[in-house]
Amino acid sequence: MAMDDREAAHRAASDAEQVAWVDEQDRPLGGLPRAELRERGLISRGTFILLFNSRGELCVHRRTLSKALYPGYWDVAAGGMVQEGEDYAESAARELEEELGIAGVPLSEHGRFFFDEPGNRLWGAVFSAISDAPLRLQPEEVLEARFMTVDQAQVQQPCCPDSLKALKLYLASCS
Repeated sequence: MAMDDREAAHRAASDAEQVAWVDEQDRPLGGLPRAELRERGLISRGTFILLFNSRGELCVHRRTLSKALYPGYWDVAAGGMVQEGEDYAESAARELEEELGIAGVPLSEHGRFFFDEPGNRLWGAVFSAISDAPLRLQPEEVLEARFMTVDQAQVQQPCCPDSLKALKLYLASCS
């Protein structure tokens, strides 16, 4: 299968995934396919995992062009939608391993925020992890990744606005 076919198949499976559906107070309402939540402007749950190396540099990656939201954008956080029946911490650990190949590292939670933009309404939980293990990028979702200072990460353009909000919450929680 060519990369484009694999990405398209991944996108179709992703759109059909049953994700957590919540209200504006983050109370669970059930699960719906990801694409339906997006189309109907409903609220889902997402996780944002800030991966640092031992030098304090942040892993920033570029999203594939097949992504429904922010294709080709730089992203300061690994992460994704919380699946139906999954809690934020389970989702964060799963997403960090799927996208960047980092598993078995402690995750610290730094709070939650509501993000509300057309096509992207979610409650986000922010986590951080530290690892110097080699990255294993998920080819259907990640084009490239590199570590850089937090200041450099915040000026990468174009950058996912929801992940930037997650990074700001993290920085506020650490100050």
